Amino acid sequence: MASTLRIKVNGLVHSVTASLDTPLLYVLHNELHLHGPRFGCGLAQCGACSVLLDGKEIRSCVTPVAAVSGKTITTLEGLPALWAKERGTTGAVPQLHPVQQAWIDMQAPECGYCQNGMMIQAIDLLSTTKHPSELQIKQALNGHLCRCGTYTGIIQAIQRAAHLMVKGG
Repeated sequence: MASTLRIKVNGLVHSVTASLDTPLLYVLHNELHLHGPRFGCGLAQCGACSVLLDGKEIRSCVTPVAAVSGKTITTLEGLPALWAKERGTTGAVPQLHPVQQAWIDMQAPECGYCQNGMMIQAIDLLSTTKHPSELQIKQALNGHLCRCGTYTGIIQAIQRAAHLMVKGG
């Protein structure tokens, strides 16, 4: 049975109609038309569907929409505004979060399908570890699959993002 829920996504409160057990990913795609998080495996094993829930990475393909009520969801599309908020910047929101910019700088993606989850996980890691070692990055990415095997570029992009974030963007 469908219910009307209010969820906060990328700083905006939305009313959505869905069954309480509907995966958050489906609501993000079908109701809010956000396509950063992607359907990969549907079993929380690949990371393509990752979003931030109150600043921590979760798998939206297995998270029921009812579980996010009263919490803040950030998708790939909301990362620039998140960065502006974290820095206390008033006025214009930057075009890209430093993690997104680092992905471009280091040309990390190949097909790009996994990149949403990789970037979301990188932001979760960098929120607690300002200068992660290569081992810490690899451990954080455990459970995120890149079918193209661009892990070296992803690690370099996270290292670059850490540098950019310390500098302030």
